[in-house]
Amino acid sequence: MTYDPRPKNTGFLRAHRLRAAGAACVVLTAALLTGCGQDSGSTSTKTETSEAARAVPERTTSSSPSPSASLTKDQEKRKKLLASTKITFDKAVTTAEGAVKGGKVTELDLKGPGKSDDDTDASASASASVSASESASMSASASPSGSSASPSASPSATGPEWVATVVAKDGTEHTVRIDAVTGKVLQSVEDTDQDAQEKSRTAARIAKATQTPQQAAKAATDKAKGTVTSLDLDENDKNVLVWSVDVVAKDYKETTVDIDAASGSVTGQHVDND
Repeated sequence: MTYDPRPKNTGFLRAHRLRAAGAACVVLTAALLTGCGQDSGSTSTKTETSEAARAVPERTTSSSPSPSASLTKDQEKRKKLLASTKITFDKAVTTAEGAVKGGKVTELDLKGPGKSDDDTDASASASASVSASESASMSASASPSGSSASPSASPSATGPEWVATVVAKDGTEHTVRIDAVTGKVLQSVEDTDQDAQEKSRTAARIAKATQTPQQAAKAATDKAKGTVTSLDLDENDKNVLVWSVDVVAKDYKETTVDIDAASGSVTGQHVDND
């Protein structure tokens, strides 16, 4: 009796292997799809985050308007002028009056570098000024005003300067220029164009002004807070002798305050918004 081995079911095994392989592919495909989805989402999230990060600095570092952007040209000039000035008006008054024997200040203005007045360059007439100073120095002993002009005084300054009109006892006017940084007298020149009548009127005006420049300035700054940059003794529209005092505030606007030269009371006020 012979034994014949049973034939193996090869078809069943092959089908089983195919089903297993198919299941593995399904699992692998699902894993790949999940990974791709995560990568895609991550990439999208990173992109959005990067774009947001770039947008934030643009909002936080955007330039805000500069405080000086709102200033007018005149205010900018005042700001620069005051920033470079070291000598206050009261010291300038004392120095100017000391340059002329028995002199009294009737006008004082803070000017820009090299300017003796609003439109004239002080250095343009340097040689003439020095000659006038030498002449005044030689005749000082004979002059009733006792001018103390010095031929060695510098005719120009590189920075701001105070320009003062100083009147001697006989009414003779002198122009005194003072360096607004160092306080040194740059020039002291007598006005030779005055006649006797003009000198008499000027002397009479000085006698009526019982309020000093310092007192007038204090009255003005009590009314309008700020820095005094100019004062002038003259009659107003009502023929009242007043000190007109210019005061520059912290916002660099200028206010002119009129002070009665006899009583010290405020008679007028005007704000320059330019």
